Amino acid sequence: MPSRDILRMGDARLLQVAERVEAFDTPELHALVADLTDTMHANDGAGLAAPQIGVNLQVVVFGVESNPRYPDAEAVPFTVLINPILRAMSEEMEEGWEGCLSVPGLRGKVPRHLRLHYTGFDQYGQRIEREVAGFHARVVQHETDHLWGILYPRRIRDLRNFGFSDVLSPVAG
Repeated sequence: MPSRDILRMGDARLLQVAERVEAFDTPELHALVADLTDTMHANDGAGLAAPQIGVNLQVVVFGVESNPRYPDAEAVPFTVLINPILRAMSEEMEEGWEGCLSVPGLRGKVPRHLRLHYTGFDQYGQRIEREVAGFHARVVQHETDHLWGILYPRRIRDLRNFGFSDVLSPVAG
């Protein structure tokens, strides 16, 4: 499948709340997952949400083995997550640098819950339930924010920690 165009910050479609998926294991859903996966990989993303390619459905894909955009990140298993529900497992938060394919060239320091429990479904309608921490938890929170119309710059507490990747200190990557 060819890579799809990614909507960029400023496009009103990125601010909408996505609709729940009602039908699983359909040709349309499988095609959407394939497009998301191909587009994520073509752009060296750690994840991608359906709204980022203009599809207003609660579908995200994510996964990292080795990624030039996140060279120090621990591995995150490839996952298709539909109709997700997230629950923080503690109030403990950590600020970390994030980027986004819809906000190209920029990075910001974003607070996220360190430990997370999430549930949802894969494209076949099989239930997914996981408890995760660290980078995996950060990626899930970032991608599911797209389903609620939230881009990461809205979560930045201190705008001194937001800027162009090539200008920020090397630790911001």
